[in-house]
Amino acid sequence: MLWSSLLLAVREVRRNILRSFLTVLGIVIGVSAVITMVTLGNGATESVRQQVENLGSNLLMLRQARFRRGPPGSAGASGPPPFKLSDVDAIRERIPGIAAVAPEIEVNSTVVAYAKNWSTEVVGTTADYFLAGSWELAAGRFFNEQEANSGATLCVIGETIRKELYGTTAMPVGESLRVKNFSCEIIGVLKSKGQAPMGDQDDKVVMPLGAVQRRLAGSRRSISDIMISVASAEQIDTVKLQLTALMRERRRLAANEDDDFNVLDTRQIADTLSGTTQVLTGLLGAVASVSLLVGGIGIMNIMLVSVTERTREIGIRLAIGALEREVLLQFLIEAVVLAALGGLLGILIATIASVTLAALMGLPYHFDVGINLISFLFSAGIGVLFGYMPARRAAQLDPIDALRHE
Repeated sequence: MLWSSLLLAVREVRRNILRSFLTVLGIVIGVSAVITMVTLGNGATESVRQQVENLGSNLLMLRQARFRRGPPGSAGASGPPPFKLSDVDAIRERIPGIAAVAPEIEVNSTVVAYAKNWSTEVVGTTADYFLAGSWELAAGRFFNEQEANSGATLCVIGETIRKELYGTTAMPVGESLRVKNFSCEIIGVLKSKGQAPMGDQDDKVVMPLGAVQRRLAGSRRSISDIMISVASAEQIDTVKLQLTALMRERRRLAANEDDDFNVLDTRQIADTLSGTTQVLTGLLGAVASVSLLVGGIGIMNIMLVSVTERTREIGIRLAIGALEREVLLQFLIEAVVLAALGGLLGILIATIASVTLAALMGLPYHFDVGINLISFLFSAGIGVLFGYMPARRAAQLDPIDALRHE
């Protein structure tokens, strides 16, 4: 019975190809829109997570708080004290489970090579910076701790600097790069990490901390940030608590005073940004799903027309012994077939659109079996929901009245 009803349903769809396509167009648009939005949203979430992970492995960032002590304009109003190298040593010595600690000074400057110049960020730091940030080399080497302590005029450049000043093919290891009013020797080129939530990670020049303090920031310029790489992800929360307690002690904060520093966890940044993209994805998917309801109404409308057109056929079936449930099942299967075909076509269009748009937007593409299966089952469910009333109406026709229908 089911197989016969399915064959009849396919025959009716083929008999009116154009009308059938227009009937399921709402389903096609709804399914393709929902799948495309969710797939691109998942790709955006994954891209954000990858960008944050590129910042470093199990990374904590210690930064000064952005508030002033005392009422604004008062004599006692001042910013929180900066960090010192002794803070870096204390963190390294007193907190277990730390893989690397790197102080940072960031200065915006213009760098020049041959006849080209580029405005970029110069980072003064120690050798631990490369370990904390999970940096790898495309060419050359990193500077070591001895070179960092001596303030040697050496530098490691990012991929953006290499492309802008030396072209896409040259590896300028051993070349001289002019930074503001002095020259430094390029000893390495970093592998590209691409964009991060805070900007281009490859647009930077990394130099020993002493050299930046002495030549760019001034010898009295204190440390702005401290990067801390934790040995394992399980220790991050513990290290974060210990780090907070240590810095409160070293900065002599009373129990009733707020922290004048922030400890940022890159996991929290990733979770916050990912949560935002997921909410937007859900909203866009909900808006797109309205098309599914519109498509269901279209199916119900056409099925009612079909019942009217085939009244005599229904009357003959009932007159020769067909049961009401058999007529109901036939029309219900026709509605489900229409909706399911629309769902399959929508999945095909969504796959093509998702692959194309992901490539254009630079997002990772992953075929999500779950959302595709849910969309297909939902479209079939729409057929059942909106096809039941026309099918019920056909099953309840009086055979005599149906045979008299012109």
